[in-house]
Amino acid sequence: MSKRNTQQRRQMIATMVQEQGEVGVEQLALLFETSEVTIRKDLTALEESGFLLRRYGGAIKIPSELMEEESNEQLSQQKIAIAKAARDCISDHNRIIIDSGRTTGALVKSLNQSGLVIMTNSLSLASELTTLECEPTVLMTGGTWDARSESFQGKVAENTLRAYDFDQLFIGADGLDLERGTTTFNELVGLSQVMAEVSREVIVLIESQKIGRKMPNVELDWTKIDKVITDKQISFETKVAIEKNGVAVIIAD
Repeated sequence: MSKRNTQQRRQMIATMVQEQGEVGVEQLALLFETSEVTIRKDLTALEESGFLLRRYGGAIKIPSELMEEESNEQLSQQKIAIAKAARDCISDHNRIIIDSGRTTGALVKSLNQSGLVIMTNSLSLASELTTLECEPTVLMTGGTWDARSESFQGKVAENTLRAYDFDQLFIGADGLDLERGTTTFNELVGLSQVMAEVSREVIVLIESQKIGRKMPNVELDWTKIDKVITDKQISFETKVAIEKNGVAVIIAD
């Protein structure tokens, strides 16, 4: 298959996903008269370029929730406020995990405690941590690079985490289901669950507009979560519903 035909096929696949919402590897292989291995390579390339989201046996259109513009000033202020509230939960010399993500990235920017030991699965966050004046000790999980989440995942990362113990985990979420816990479209939830297992306190950082989203995959159920930090747009009823799960709610000013 020529490079030109490969590009044409991928453009057609991207269009099909946008129009149909979901496509299967077997379906595409028959349609384009090529192997399933080739189609999987196409889907991987398209995912890395931001055109779709891989799922078992195929791919789906990227959910609108994951395509929200981060340039909105209100959202930026929400993240900053949540990050500062999270920072205030950290004591000098704490051993913490900071998961990959934009809200957790805002936390990294605000850190000023001394003697911190910080583990992360994000290259960008690790790089930023090394520039902080408080000079934390930085650890990385290693593992398999996942382009969608821009972080390391997999068994190697999980085994690295299990070799340590931590005071706190700071983790974001695509959604927060009031009945089930944190939810996501990403099927790679194993590392998040190990992060929670090796941490004495699990703190979820999430903007109020994401609360109530019911996505297919449960990342952390309520029994694994100790605190939720969100912004002041959260309703009183929602706060009470979260607290009924035995979880403390901190509202960032």
